[in-house]
Amino acid sequence: MVVPMARGERGSVYLGLIFLVAILGTGLAAVGPLVQVSMQREREADLLSIGDEFRRAILTYYESSPGGNKRYPRTLEDLLEDRRHPVMRRHLRRIHRDPWSGEPRWGLVEAEDGGFKGVYSLAELTPLKHAGFPSRYEAFAQASRYSDWRFEYAPPSLR
Repeated sequence: MVVPMARGERGSVYLGLIFLVAILGTGLAAVGPLVQVSMQREREADLLSIGDEFRRAILTYYESSPGGNKRYPRTLEDLLEDRRHPVMRRHLRRIHRDPWSGEPRWGLVEAEDGGFKGVYSLAELTPLKHAGFPSRYEAFAQASRYSDWRFEYAPPSLR
C-alpha cells in the first residue's frame, strides 16, 4: 500500500541531495589545488632523483674511459651499454621517463668533445622548489623553468 506524502514533503529528499552534492563539490574544489601542488612536489623530487642518477651515470662513463682519453657518452644508449671495454658495462639500467612528460626523452647538454655532459627535462613549467638543493645543484634555486635544471658532470679539472 502506497502512503501519500503530505504536500510539503514532496521533493525534500531531492533538495537535500542537491545541497549535499553542492557541499561535496565545494569541498573537492578546495582540495583540488592542494592535490595538484602535492603531485608537483612529488614530480620535482622524482626529477631530482632521476637527474642525479643520470649525472652519476655520465660520471662513471667519463671516468671509466679506457686509456688516458676521457670521453663523454654520445647517446643515452651509451650509458646502457658501454662497449668500449672487453666486457660491456652498464652505467644506467634504463632510460628513465621524464616525470613531466612521461616519455623517455631528455634534453642533452652538449660537451666540447661532441658527446653530452648532462641532461635536463624538456618541461617549461615553473618550479615550486627554490631552496634546499644539494651544493652541486645550488643554481637550481634561480631557475624559472624545470628545463633550467641541468644535471651535468664536469670533471674537477674542468670546473
